[in-house]
Amino acid sequence: MEKPFVKLHQIIDEFHLNLFYAPAGCLESHVTSMDVYRPGLQLVGFYDHFDAGSIQVLGKVEWAFLQGLDPHQREKVFEQLFEKKIPLLIFARDYQPSPECLAMAEKYGVPVAGSAEYTTDLMAAMTSSLHVHLGPTTTLHGVLVEVYGEGILLLGGSGIGKSETAIELVKRGHRLIADDAVDIKKVSAKTLVGSAPEMIRYFIELRGIGIIDVRRIFGMGSVKPTERVDLVVRLEKWEDGKPYDRLGVDEETMTILDIKVPALTIPVHPGRNLAVILEVAAMNNRNKRMGHNAAKELSDKLYRTMLAQQNPEENA
Repeated sequence: MEKPFVKLHQIIDEFHLNLFYAPAGCLESHVTSMDVYRPGLQLVGFYDHFDAGSIQVLGKVEWAFLQGLDPHQREKVFEQLFEKKIPLLIFARDYQPSPECLAMAEKYGVPVAGSAEYTTDLMAAMTSSLHVHLGPTTTLHGVLVEVYGEGILLLGGSGIGKSETAIELVKRGHRLIADDAVDIKKVSAKTLVGSAPEMIRYFIELRGIGIIDVRRIFGMGSVKPTERVDLVVRLEKWEDGKPYDRLGVDEETMTILDIKVPALTIPVHPGRNLAVILEVAAMNNRNKRMGHNAAKELSDKLYRTMLAQQNPEENA
């Protein structure tokens, strides 16, 4: 499987970088590392554990150090850096590359660019963007909808009613992100973002009707290109006698790309309004993140009441 990549011209366009030097064909080259570094130690010759595949950024401190060197020393510093074939060197804070820098960049074919942004701001934004572009991905068969700002991933067997439930939610003012196939990307250590494959984006299949374009029928406000995965809801056929959770005290989770996501299992049978149930599930999930768990609060209240009944003298 090919390693995820982003083309260099996408980064240059996204961050409005000013190119000082760009060898032929470099804009189509691939960046595969999610890290962005300031090569401070490298400027003094320490290259142990250096990631040559990462974008390098020179800021105020590095600039001041380079200004204190004579031209021959600067040439040696940049030759050592560029011979590693880094994908891009960026000068932050509107600093300009020295003639020695450009000469070595041309010798080794390394693009050099500039930005007016502060160093830390540029690196933070670029790191975040690279995590979105290059994060590990997986595809799940399901439906992703946004309900009251919560991204809900609906899973379940074919014909269980995922798409029909999604349409009902859209009619109630919520938004569709993906139907049938959901591409999920890990963009940070705690965050998953879902989207639809480009080919089927904003389309949904309804048995008996066929394929419909949700954006055209319900308007632009009914769809969204991406959304966090905040809650997983598994839909399954109702089985008489099966002990379904009625209190919600136990915290169920599903692991996706090494991230644990809160999960619910909802039984489906005729007469249940799944759209309303999912609206409540979305609001309750947000409530839990804010530290309010109704099931635990009720359990604690019952426990305190039982203790009071067992020890009436202590509570007199």
